[in-house]
Amino acid sequence: MLPSRPTTAYARHMRLLQIDAFTDVPFRGNPAAVCLLDHERDAGWMQDVAAEMNLSETAFVLRQADGFSLRWFTPAVEVNLCGHATLASAHALWEEKILPAADTVRFHTRSGVLTATPAGGWIELDFPSQPAKAAEPPPGLLEALGISEPLFVGKNVADYLVELDDPDAVRAVSPDFAELRKIDARAVMVTSRGAGQYDFISRFFAPAVGVDEDPVTGSAHTCLTPYWTKKLGRDELLAFQASRRGGVIRVRQAGERVKLAGQAITVLRGELKA
Repeated sequence: MLPSRPTTAYARHMRLLQIDAFTDVPFRGNPAAVCLLDHERDAGWMQDVAAEMNLSETAFVLRQADGFSLRWFTPAVEVNLCGHATLASAHALWEEKILPAADTVRFHTRSGVLTATPAGGWIELDFPSQPAKAAEPPPGLLEALGISEPLFVGKNVADYLVELDDPDAVRAVSPDFAELRKIDARAVMVTSRGAGQYDFISRFFAPAVGVDEDPVTGSAHTCLTPYWTKKLGRDELLAFQASRRGGVIRVRQAGERVKLAGQAITVLRGELKA
């Protein structure tokens, strides 16, 4: 029999929400768990909770004197930046009336201070811009994606970016995740110009951090935004992440920052007792 984990008294009534981000419709966009902490918890406990939630990201929010600390965990690792769980965390703070609905939220994170601001039914995030530079694809990358002739391959601090010639090619990508996991990067973005109302589309594969395909990825758009605003010659664009669930992001380049706007809806509310 495995030993039981001691239960701490202050964990009895911690609020836990599941929120679909970058959508206004339940069961679309990207689901994130948001744990509203009442005390500091250690990273091992947070990782256990994230593994239990088994979503692409679980966010842990704790009030500070000048805002909130925010940490993000996949089921496997802690990450430095996550857009959809940041958006979900702001939505949770307003919906749970921890902050007035008109207030901007300040989050202290591994990526510096990030803000979330109400914007006419949307939530606008202020993130660092992380542009990609042209790079030779590493051995095995294109083979793992099943791609032979990309229009562009680049890399930023964490991820590879691969441009294809049309949206159908992006939607058709079916990676070999075991091979993709061997690539020395957090993740790989595949993107193309959009069609119809969308200026560009993308997909995001991150098996190295325990997420084969992320449904909608805010942090990817810190790279996609500078790439496509420069290429299309406009500072404001409408993006679609073409996963099975799908999600819409309004993006805006603002100097060395990017503004990412999305919507969110709560689908589950409960208490964490562990």
